[in-house]
Amino acid sequence: MTEAPVIWWVRRDFRLADNPALVAAAAGGRPVIPVLLTDEAVAGLGTAPRWRLGEAARAFAATLADMGSRLILRPGAALEALPRLLAETGAGAVVWARAYDPAGIARDTAVKAALRAAGIAAESHPGSLLHEPWTVETAAGGPFRVYTPFWRALRDREVPAPLPPPAALRPPAAWPAGLPIAAWRPGAGMDRGAAIVARNARIGEAAARDRLAAFMAGPVESYAALRDRPDLPATSRLSENLAWGEIGPRTVWAAGMAALRDGRAGAETFLKELVWREFAWHLAFHTPRILTDNWRPEWDGFPWAGDGDLAEAWRRGMTGIPFVDAGMREIYVTGTMHNRLRMIAASFLTKHLLTHWRVGADWFADCLIDWDPASNAMGWQWVAGSGPDAAPYFRIFNPEAQASRFDPEGAYRRRFLAELSPRPGQDALDFFRAVPRSWGLDPARPYPAPLIGLEAGRARALAAWEARRRAAPGA
Repeated sequence: MTEAPVIWWVRRDFRLADNPALVAAAAGGRPVIPVLLTDEAVAGLGTAPRWRLGEAARAFAATLADMGSRLILRPGAALEALPRLLAETGAGAVVWARAYDPAGIARDTAVKAALRAAGIAAESHPGSLLHEPWTVETAAGGPFRVYTPFWRALRDREVPAPLPPPAALRPPAAWPAGLPIAAWRPGAGMDRGAAIVARNARIGEAAARDRLAAFMAGPVESYAALRDRPDLPATSRLSENLAWGEIGPRTVWAAGMAALRDGRAGAETFLKELVWREFAWHLAFHTPRILTDNWRPEWDGFPWAGDGDLAEAWRRGMTGIPFVDAGMREIYVTGTMHNRLRMIAASFLTKHLLTHWRVGADWFADCLIDWDPASNAMGWQWVAGSGPDAAPYFRIFNPEAQASRFDPEGAYRRRFLAELSPRPGQDALDFFRAVPRSWGLDPARPYPAPLIGLEAGRARALAAWEARRRAAPGA
C-alpha cells in the first residue's frame, strides 16, 4: 500500500500554499490525485458563486498542470463518486479540508465512516479558518456570542505559520478519467453577465497573493480611516479569494501581523475584519440556525414582508435611492459589493421596506462571487436586528446621510448610475448589459422615484419595532 495513491478531495481550497490537507496528501511521497466533485454542495451554489467556482477550478487546473499534476473533475455525491474513484485508482487514502456548516459536517461524517469501514484511510484537516471553532471558548467554557470579547480572545492567540507549498506532486501511474470543466458548464446561468464580471474578478492563487501584497504595500496604512469609502481603493478585496480558498487565512493573518509589528496604522483594524469572518464561522458551527433562521428566536414573530414588487425593485437597483441602487448595481458589474454598501442596502430592504432578511440573503447568495455562507447570514442578521452583536433595531441607516459621509463627491454613485451622469462610464453602462434581458432596463429611461420616503420608512420601521416590543416584552 505504500505506492497506493492518495486522493486529495479539493473543495474551497484552490491553492498550493498554506494548505494542510494538500501537505498531508503529499507528505509520504505517494502519488496524489486532486479531485473536484460536482456534488450536492456544488449543485446548490447560486449563479455567480457557481461561475466563480468554475473559474477557480480552471485557474487551479492550470497551476497543477504546471507541476505535472491534474485536477480531476467528477460528477456525483461523495458517497458514490469517491468509492468509484478508489476502485479505479487503487488509492488507499482520501484527505480533504474540513467543513463547518451542518450539511458539510453531516456529509463528511458519513463519508469518513463509510471509507474507514471499507479499510480506506480518511482524514479531514483544518485550513479555512485561523482556529477550529471548538477550540475558542469563553471563560465559562462555551461559545462566544458577541464579537468584541471574541476578538480579545483571538488577538494575542498564536496562529500557526502558513505552510509552504509542496515542492512536487507525484502523479499516479495512470490518471482516472474526468470531465472537462467546460462540460460541467458552471457559468451557464450567467449568460452575458459572465464577461462583464470576469473583467473585475481576480482569479487564482497568484492573483490573490498579488492583491495581498498590493494592499500591504500601501492601502493598509489608511485602512482604518478609509475602509468605509466605496469611492476609494482602500480595501484589500481579498474576500473573493478567501471565499474560494485561493489564499489561506493564515497567510493573510501573517501579513497583517507583520504590518502591525511595523507600525502600519490600519493593520489592527484589518486584522479585526479578518476575525469578523472567523466569528461568523464560530457562530455557524455552534449555532447553525444562523444560516437559515433568526439567530434570536424571539424575532420569529416580527412582521417582515416576504418577496414582492418592492424587493424586486431593490434587486434591480431601481429603488430611487441612489446610494442603495449604486450598491445593487455594483453586484452585477463586479460580482461583489463594498461592505459599507452591503450594510446600507440590507438596512434599506429590512428596515425601510420591512422585507425579510432572507430575501436579501438569498439574492446575495445568487449574485456574489465572494459569497461566504456564514459571513452572508451573519451580516444580514446583524443589520436586520435578529442576529448577534445586538445593535438596536432602531439603528437604521439613512442612505442619504451615508452617501454624504462616505461618497462625498458622488464618485461611487456616478460610477454605477448611468441615469444620473451626463456621460456614463463603462461600469454604469455595463450594468444594463449584464442584467437579464427580461428586466427590460434601459439607461435612457428616467431614474425612478423613491419607493418610499426615507423618513416615512424609518418611522414605519420604528413603529413595527415598538409594536413587536410591546407584544413580546423582554424579548
